[in-house]
Amino acid sequence: MQDTPHDDSLATEDTGEGLYVQMFSIHGLIRGHDLELGRDADTGGQTKYVVELARALGERSDVAQVDLFTRRIDDPRVSDDYDQHIEPLSDHARIVRLRSGGGRYRRKERLWPYMDAFVDEVLRFNREQDRWPDLVHGHYAESGYVARQLASHLGVPLVFTGHSLGRNKLEVLTGAGVSEEAVEERYNIHHRIAIEESLLRDADLVIASTRHEQERGYEMYEAAAEARFEVIAPGIDVDRFYPYYHDLDESIDPGEEVRRARVRMREEIARFLNRPEKPLILAISRPDKRKNIEGLITAYGEDKELQSIANLAIFAGVRKDIRDMSDNEREVLTELLLLMDRYDLYGKLALPKKHDPDTDIPVLYRLAAASGGVFINPALVENFGITLIEASSVGLPVVSTDHGGPQDIIGSCNSGVLIDARDGEQIRRELKRVLVDREAWQTYSHNGVDGVREHYAWTAHAERYMEVVRPLLDRPDEERAGASWRSGVGRQLRGAERLLISDIDHTLIVDGDGDDGDPAALEQLGTMLTRSGIAFGVATGRSLELVQAALERHPMPHPSIVISSVGSEIHYAGGDAASRQWLLDESYARHLQHQWDRDGVREVLAGIDGLRPQEDEAQRRFKLSYFLEDAERLDAVRAALREAGHRVTVIYSHDAFLDILPSRASKGKAVRFLSQKWGFAPERIAVAGDSGNDEEMLRGPFRAILVGNYRPELKHLRGRRGVYVAEAPYAAGVLEGLRHWEFLPSQD
Repeated sequence: MQDTPHDDSLATEDTGEGLYVQMFSIHGLIRGHDLELGRDADTGGQTKYVVELARALGERSDVAQVDLFTRRIDDPRVSDDYDQHIEPLSDHARIVRLRSGGGRYRRKERLWPYMDAFVDEVLRFNREQDRWPDLVHGHYAESGYVARQLASHLGVPLVFTGHSLGRNKLEVLTGAGVSEEAVEERYNIHHRIAIEESLLRDADLVIASTRHEQERGYEMYEAAAEARFEVIAPGIDVDRFYPYYHDLDESIDPGEEVRRARVRMREEIARFLNRPEKPLILAISRPDKRKNIEGLITAYGEDKELQSIANLAIFAGVRKDIRDMSDNEREVLTELLLLMDRYDLYGKLALPKKHDPDTDIPVLYRLAAASGGVFINPALVENFGITLIEASSVGLPVVSTDHGGPQDIIGSCNSGVLIDARDGEQIRRELKRVLVDREAWQTYSHNGVDGVREHYAWTAHAERYMEVVRPLLDRPDEERAGASWRSGVGRQLRGAERLLISDIDHTLIVDGDGDDGDPAALEQLGTMLTRSGIAFGVATGRSLELVQAALERHPMPHPSIVISSVGSEIHYAGGDAASRQWLLDESYARHLQHQWDRDGVREVLAGIDGLRPQEDEAQRRFKLSYFLEDAERLDAVRAALREAGHRVTVIYSHDAFLDILPSRASKGKAVRFLSQKWGFAPERIAVAGDSGNDEEMLRGPFRAILVGNYRPELKHLRGRRGVYVAEAPYAAGVLEGLRHWEFLPSQD
């Protein structure tokens, strides 16, 4: 687990009043100013959406704090802004950046291996500020995964917004002739789809931007039938996207920044054009094949009449050198330049290389509107279409693809017309009609200004957002805890002062040899743990399935945590008592993958005499188990593994059982992992055991209890600092040790 320093001085005060919302948008370059929209495929409109949503919610009196979590990036290729741990957005909203996956900026498809570590960093952040969310909201699949894990751990409501979806992407790319194998190799698409299915199944609420997104996008998922959807259209800042005619009013001072942006954008466009005074057809999008910019230039290039009526300006992201861009972006931009040359559009088509998304984009819309122009979105796939709202807000009529969200936007605002983006003739016809019919142009312009303020202001979005999430917060905790995918372990551990991790066999119980341990003491232990607020977990050589069997047969306290298979797995109790589920700690599993070559280890051990594999049920993903009755063969085992270059943990117990684990696995290492993840200082953790596979746990920095019936192989631990050797056996010895370490009050 990474050690990320956090600035405690920046922790917010928990007033107890208002909602604390944690939002997650892990990929892309996110900051509170000068968003680099269009820089690459991961810095699209979604980055702007989450920043403005955080600000809008933070302005509400019923919201105490909004934290938007993203990756902290230290990379010379990007601005130092993205290496700032905390960036305030307003008095009650901020961006929180946490390290995960190193400092290098990575595209979202490369982030999956680091998401479990990101979950742990968020838990650490919450613990350090001593404040925990009331609600978590994930944006996109990988951030949805992070939010789901946190909702499971903390027992809080989960909200998910997909923005774009893997199944849709797969369908579009394969439909364009890209092989499914190529899509999988680049986008890890099937893993993404599986995560999206789980999010639709488990989220308390799925927020879609349009009815089309809900009905035509999510319907491709099996879990969509179970999901609870709410359609809430994104908002925009109408103070930034004000009507174009305000610029024509000399009594209104726009400010120096806007004045400079006007001059800059006029000059930037005019240097491409022979007659810059003509109406302007404006397109703004990322250089992505799905945006169909090539189709727009083709339609324009094949119509001399349209060229005589208006110029065309395309702002396809920000670039310095096309050669340095990703394959997809480089191919699109190269094709645009080739089409410009093919149709000889020099002097008629502007393809500027740069613009400032914060200041220049609103000015571009207003310049196009003032010229009597039109905005066009020719995308083949458009889940929402925030640019249509921005253009409409300033009074610039729109011509847009009829796919997806634009249907809702044009239906609400009546600020333009819908077209089939694959039909070049229809694109040309509707552009010319809107440009030439000045009465229609004025109607669309006025409708857009009024419609956006009625339907798409951020205040309206935030109001609706709170209406739909409030019922989630009002549900009883036990109702939420009943969900099989939620453990709520974070809530349980947060309320515990101390933690007991105990071995099971011969420490708490005995199975099958006539000695049943001390059932009365075991029952008393459960009662005392409950009364004293001590969280309880077990660490055992048993598999999870055998742990469940022991819980059914014996009056054991029910653990919140199970470290099983000699420390190679950690599970948390999920669901309710009637439908108990055990949820794997995915973060620990990924932690163990480091340098673990299971097949290679098995191949090495196959050549050692005296080793006999245990039954298949004993073998696990991170554990290989053998019978070894000759302890003198241990040196040969270790030497063979070392010579083959395998770094592993070798555990020998009961003079018969040999377990080979990853180097990061063991009972003791699992307890250390829990200590770091959940913030229990070692002196607040007691561990109890009786045999050799407990030794590392007992020798750790914890408060160790060696029960009175311990095996001779642990005799050398007597007198060791930090180890209490109980006189009583079994659960009575555990109780004795807990009193010694002052976890429980002394008996009178």
